Amino acid sequence: MRRKIPLAVLSMAFLAVAMPAWAQSVKGTVTKIDPAAGKVTLDHAAIPKLDMGAMTMAYPVKDPAVLKGLKAGDKVDFDVVETGGAYTVTTIQKAK
Repeated sequence: MRRKIPLAVLSMAFLAVAMPAWAQSVKGTVTKIDPAAGKVTLDHAAIPKLDMGAMTMAYPVKDPAVLKGLKAGDKVDFDVVETGGAYTVTTIQKAK
């Protein structure tokens, strides 16, 4: 029994680090794209789940291929996830 408790604690700790804490869909405007670095800078609306006001911020993207076809000034809808304090754009497309 004594060995099972630490294993259970380690399993829960791993899941807390490995899984995104949340995902949020956001509207914004592309201000800069850096395909080589795999980053996009977005002027975006507030992100309530993060308690973040509207701002301009550079985000890494999960897959740099999603940046193709985008340019500064494009209105976009994007999804951002937070994992272990880091924020990553998982999807991004021009707003309709």
